[in-house]
Amino acid sequence: MTGALVTAALITGALLLVLVVPHALARQEQLRTVPAQALLLWQSVSLTGVALALLAAPVAAATFGTDRPGLLAAALLVSGLMLARVLWSGHRIGIDLRRRRARQRELVDLVGERIKHRRPRQHRPHPRDAVTVIAHANPTAYCLPGRGDRIVLSQAAVDRLAPEELGAVLAHEHAHLLHRHDLLLELFTVLHETVPQRIRSQAALQEVHLLTEVLADRRAAQEAGHTVLARALVAMATPAPTTTPSPDASPDPRLDGALRATGGHAQVKVRLRVLAAEPAPRWFATSLVAAAGTLLLVPVLLLLPLI
Repeated sequence: MTGALVTAALITGALLLVLVVPHALARQEQLRTVPAQALLLWQSVSLTGVALALLAAPVAAATFGTDRPGLLAAALLVSGLMLARVLWSGHRIGIDLRRRRARQRELVDLVGERIKHRRPRQHRPHPRDAVTVIAHANPTAYCLPGRGDRIVLSQAAVDRLAPEELGAVLAHEHAHLLHRHDLLLELFTVLHETVPQRIRSQAALQEVHLLTEVLADRRAAQEAGHTVLARALVAMATPAPTTTPSPDASPDPRLDGALRATGGHAQVKVRLRVLAAEPAPRWFATSLVAAAGTLLLVPVLLLLPLI
């Protein structure tokens, strides 16, 4: 009976973490005030959900089919196919992402002009201080992580932003590169696409993108100040008068291989609200870390009765 209960717990946990919890977490706006801890919780939810799903079939077969080797083999095949889907999704997305970034680096190096910019609180030069400026009518800024990091600014951004605002935008991009937010987003994109399309939570993926932007905003605000960063975000989100604003959407790193300083107007409004919000109490951040750690232990704890 213990095996049956463990099997039920594995299946129930997998369904909850894959189908229910992402939708619920995406609606918890308070998590945006502690983006680092919130992203840790999101990671634990995603990884634990995948682990429970992979374990469910073998445990069920071992419980109900001890005298049926064929059933166990079929269960292992199901889990193997699920794991293969995850690995194939990671390979495909990773290859496509790096190919797009390499192509973009070639393009910006071809048409852009390299300039040097010293960060406000930095005393020694750093390779990431090299910025590429491209001709573009709208203010834009993004980074291309990976081999040969690039930070790209449009000439419109350079012309429109005051020096301290430009420093805030660059600090935001430096944070993306320094903390490799691209790898975090790649992980979530892989896990997102592993789930069948009909039951994916697009809102969850967008929320993770937003949290990475808020996390980079925190670093930029520490260097340039909240007010300066807010002014920079507003200036960057305002299109040139002769152009049509792009639809509101969180940037998808698979589309252009870049992490942008600003998203759509709706995302910028949210980031401005988070920037102006009161800091979350310490206990709240601590509780998220504890919840993330506990979730990661769930597969082990469920399997202990069977060992």
